Amino acid sequence: MSKDLSDSENRKKLKKSSFALPEQEKYPIPDIEHARNALARVAQHGSEAEQKKVRAAVEKKYPSLKKDD
Repeated sequence: MSKDLSDSENRKKLKKSSFALPEQEKYPIPDIEHARNALARVAQHGSEAEQKKVRAAVEKKYPSLKKDD
């Protein structure tokens, strides 16, 4: 799905479950490319709490992106 999710019409078509922060509809993760992007963006702009939530949502949906500590 390499849709341009900066377009509000494309974002509106996504299910709430396609967002790492569904209550705010932030950090879309409909596919692995967008999940990687969400991790990068939240690292730049998100609070520590948002970073933890996004990381957890991404790892749950895409276990292959699990971070090795």
